Amino acid sequence: MIIDRRQLMKTSLGLAVLTGVPGVMTVKSFASTEPTAADRIKEFTGGSEMLEGKLSLTTPEIAENGNVVPVLVEVDSEMTDGDFVEEIMVVADGNPNPEVVKFRFTPMSGEATAKIRIRLAQTQNVTAIARMNDGSFQVAANQVKVTIGGCGG
Repeated sequence: MIIDRRQLMKTSLGLAVLTGVPGVMTVKSFASTEPTAADRIKEFTGGSEMLEGKLSLTTPEIAENGNVVPVLVEVDSEMTDGDFVEEIMVVADGNPNPEVVKFRFTPMSGEATAKIRIRLAQTQNVTAIARMNDGSFQVAANQVKVTIGGCGG
């Protein structure tokens, strides 16, 4: 029997995984240690109170294609040196990595608006949090129902 280089590498890697050679590959346990959307939000806000009113989050109520869900975030801010948005974070609580995106702004941005398309695998909540320059936080959230094959979901 002749073993080529690829077969040797596959066999060696397989044996290393089975015998638990450190540094080769780690197998994740079934208990998830990935941060949740709530963890990401707490990390972003430091546990501060979040207010509603200045931040607007526009998403479809029903997304027929979860691969391209349009999201629009806007903050009512003068965007001057005294009143501006520093950063906006968007999270989706049903995604494996809930932190979808962060946008950074300065007074020179002119307006705090961002339009993106995100991927959602299932019906879930999409939340946007804006950090203002005075240290306050604004929040807005919507549930997006993702349909599979055009059926309600």
